[in-house]
Amino acid sequence: MFQIPFSKHIHVGFMLLMAALLPVSAQADDPAYYQPTPYVQLKHPEWAENAIIYQINTRQFTEEGTFRAAETQLPRLRELGIDIVWLMPVHPIGEKNRKGGLGSPYSIKDYFGVNPEFGTFDDLKHFVDTAHDLGMYVILDWVANHTSWDNPMHEEHPDWYYKDYKGDNTPTPWYDWDDVIDLNFDNPELRRYMASAMKFWVEKAGVDGYRCDAAGMVPLDFWDGVRAELDSIKPVFMLAEWEGRDFHAKAFDATYAWQWYERMHKIAQGHGNVWLLRTYYAWNTGYYPSDAYRLLYVANHDSNAWEGTMFESFGDALEPTIVLSVISEGMPMIYNGQEAGNNKRLKFFDKDPIQWQEHWVGDLYRKLFDLKKQNSALHTGISGGKMLLVPNTNESQVFSFIRANAQDKIFAVFNLADHPHTVTFKEKLYPGTYTDFTTGEKVKIKAGQEMKLEPWEYRVYLGKP
Repeated sequence: MFQIPFSKHIHVGFMLLMAALLPVSAQADDPAYYQPTPYVQLKHPEWAENAIIYQINTRQFTEEGTFRAAETQLPRLRELGIDIVWLMPVHPIGEKNRKGGLGSPYSIKDYFGVNPEFGTFDDLKHFVDTAHDLGMYVILDWVANHTSWDNPMHEEHPDWYYKDYKGDNTPTPWYDWDDVIDLNFDNPELRRYMASAMKFWVEKAGVDGYRCDAAGMVPLDFWDGVRAELDSIKPVFMLAEWEGRDFHAKAFDATYAWQWYERMHKIAQGHGNVWLLRTYYAWNTGYYPSDAYRLLYVANHDSNAWEGTMFESFGDALEPTIVLSVISEGMPMIYNGQEAGNNKRLKFFDKDPIQWQEHWVGDLYRKLFDLKKQNSALHTGISGGKMLLVPNTNESQVFSFIRANAQDKIFAVFNLADHPHTVTFKEKLYPGTYTDFTTGEKVKIKAGQEMKLEPWEYRVYLGKP
């Protein structure tokens, strides 16, 4: 075997090492080399930066269940404090393997059509135009992962669909979604078609973006590309029904905070304590970029239909859960009927209209939404104040924090337990003069001062930094 003399070994190794290191060293001498780059590369539309979302289940929102009937409620929603209206899927629903009498709105038969149950294309466009006139924006629910069995695409483009090991089309694996079949985004022509459909509704109906169903079941590079295409038409807002940092880089303004909801639910049901919540915020602070919007909610169409009403899910913890969903870091959302104290699980596949009434939940949301808009420390994203933990003497039961920026400050304390607690606080962030959010009274909080809280009681104090 040919061998290089030992001295030549050293020389060759040295040369290889220098070849590897010199370019890096040269780069490292550049002051810009170690400068961080923003993780979020997209630009949020200006109108979404402190927005509040309202989800409409068109079928149940009014007795008529139509766009025209829903349109009459837009002034009320604006007065409630809503900025973005999210319409659940508006498209015709498949009939093959349909669930229930009317079917799931997430079983899409035609991406370019309007479900006649709700009205016409012109009715939808009129709804969007009316929302715009009121200073609101409209996003559509977009179901890219699957279609109904009888979507014409199935016959015309069978190669756009996944097939199982038997060569058959298949619903999304592991779920009971047997009224739909999965699309295959390995096919570039499917991607082209889907992007053209999404652009159609922005260009022709004037919608302002999308809430994307099961977004993580569609390749992220598709969403990255389609976001750029949509933004070339006009600034859009994109919400992913998924969790994950990478969705925020180029594609989505907001992602679901599923973990927040699940942990608050466990606490309310007595299956956990404040440490569940603290680990959520630790992860949210450390993993997600500061300009990533996280969707916070107390109910949505899935939780209401399949898990329980907000009263069933949160019981005596409902009020503090609602408050925390609005004042903590995140983007608040309300599901239709919450403001009326809806206490039934709305049917998913059949008609089941909401019973509207005045209710304390609606009054609370209205007050909270006004606070969020007026107090800049509560704004969403980088313009708002970061949540900073205020340690207390019972940290497994009482959750306390500060949010502050250059203009505003809040000090919030939540007893997330079914029995009273008295606590004192540590560190130097919290003392000061505040206005009590609930009573409107001026309050001076001193260092070392005790605070007694009844079961599930909360305090929100408004001040200046």
